Amino acid sequence: MVSDRVVVRQLGLQEFELVSLAMHRFTDMRNSASADEIWLVQHPPVFTEGKKGKQEKSDNILMSGNIPIILSDRGGKITFHGPGQQIMYVLLDLRRRQLGIRSLVTLLEQIVISTLSNFSIDSHSCIDKPGVYVGNEKICSLGLCIRNGCSFHGLALNVKMDLTPFLFINPCGYAGLKMTQVSNFSPDTDIDDVVPVLLTECLQKLNVSSGNIQSWITAQYGM
Repeated sequence: MVSDRVVVRQLGLQEFELVSLAMHRFTDMRNSASADEIWLVQHPPVFTEGKKGKQEKSDNILMSGNIPIILSDRGGKITFHGPGQQIMYVLLDLRRRQLGIRSLVTLLEQIVISTLSNFSIDSHSCIDKPGVYVGNEKICSLGLCIRNGCSFHGLALNVKMDLTPFLFINPCGYAGLKMTQVSNFSPDTDIDDVVPVLLTECLQKLNVSSGNIQSWITAQYGM
């Protein structure tokens, strides 16, 4: 069945704006026969401000230093991306998978919670604050955009990174919110350990037996 087809792309380290443009073009070009895709990527240091933050014209940027600030059409407010943070973008036909926005958010949270349990990290979601938390500290942020019944953007899981830039903002619009990461609880764990577990949990919860891993070529998106 078409719904069982998922293409997985490992992008490595890529600029946020380039990947964002490619996601938009993929979503605009896809049709009912297009396979869903999962993109695994890391970004160079960047702050991204979501739609909610822009609408409120919030003062969530305390200082930026030399880190660029980029406006995004994903949901949510401001966050930080940098090397050592595993991002998983989910490009899904929600109608085909019979998923609503809230159920997709819950699904992504469950994927992360299950992933972290493999590293003996006890985490949880909060009904009024999307994302995944360890105690009162946030370890994974979520931000989605839905266009023509299809999703893009996704989740950002802090694995083994420099968390300092999160101190320059109110993460996700919450003053004083502390961020944490996998390596704080499992010091020997890095990105290469987390990715296969994250991907396995994702495919299982999407009821997909395996993902067809393909290369990521910008020319595919008219770039």
